[in-house]
Amino acid sequence: MRRRALVTGGAVRVGRAIALALAEAGMDVAIAYHASARQAAATVRELKARGAHAVAIRADLRQARAAHTLVERAARALGGLDVLVNNAALFYRTPLATTTPAQYEAMLAVNVRAVFLCAQAAVARMERGGHIVNIGDAGAGRPEPGWVAYALSKAAVAALTRGLGAELQPRGIAVNCVAPGPVLKPERLPAARWAAIRKGGGDGVTAVAAAVVSFSTCSTDITGQVLMVEEETAVRR
Repeated sequence: MRRRALVTGGAVRVGRAIALALAEAGMDVAIAYHASARQAAATVRELKARGAHAVAIRADLRQARAAHTLVERAARALGGLDVLVNNAALFYRTPLATTTPAQYEAMLAVNVRAVFLCAQAAVARMERGGHIVNIGDAGAGRPEPGWVAYALSKAAVAALTRGLGAELQPRGIAVNCVAPGPVLKPERLPAARWAAIRKGGGDGVTAVAAAVVSFSTCSTDITGQVLMVEEETAVRR
């Protein structure tokens, strides 16, 4: 029986790579998207070309109730759920002097609350055990000025991973986190600046996707781990 996975933010960029890697590993895949309808349709076609049953589901994870609705729809479309990848995230500067309450709350709603609520909904459907993989950020422990709220949200994801790992282990559900370094250029970042940040690193997106597949298929005794993927190295912390 093919395993069934939901990838939030799975239409584009790292989420797309993760979804395709899970399909290559023999899983059926639901991807969640918010504003990337065209890209989501293209990713579904690519997933189907790899032999997966695939579906795209629109969800606005800034809304609390959207998480449970998303997981319910994904499980119904796939006939169940074995793997949840919490990849969706907001990423923008939040300078202390100018960040509004709405910007701060949206950041935490998508990056933290939705991770918790999607996990809550998924666990109810993982009757035979399963895997939850959260996407963190290797830079969460060393935030730069102007990015404190984002770093806070990703530090919370690491803490959430460890807490849920301990709570869900008796139920045969593993919870782990892949925390990438700079693996994919932000759209507005100049190419020269990106090259300086990467320092000639290899294909970090492939490494992240491979780490997610590993955590999606490992023994459920492996849980509560945070795996840093920086350039081509992987370090557990």
